[in-house]
Amino acid sequence: MGNKIIIPGKLKIRTGDLVKIIAGDSKGQQGKVLQVIIAKNRAIVEGVNLVSKHTKPNAANPNGGIIKKEAALHISNLMLVDPKSGKATRVGRKANAEGKLVRVAKISGEEIK
Repeated sequence: MGNKIIIPGKLKIRTGDLVKIIAGDSKGQQGKVLQVIIAKNRAIVEGVNLVSKHTKPNAANPNGGIIKKEAALHISNLMLVDPKSGKATRVGRKANAEGKLVRVAKISGEEIK
């Protein structure tokens, strides 16, 4: 069984975006997206959803021990923050002056950089 071929769709969240968590243990927190895992529809957000990881001593961490690390969140639990109002918003796509498709915030109509 297993080994399904997953064809990922178009994700509305990219690395570097400011997002708000709308569900789960970290609900209400905001942070910058550090990484998007397209195949799993997940994203890692800075300072959010921290988990304790036990590490062996190595060159980078000579003592080992327990470190706090960000874990991935599902994309559906994230919402982009509107650059104008600072509220959570849905994302649309519109052609700009040069005819290129850009992401826009549904609340303000502001382009998302």
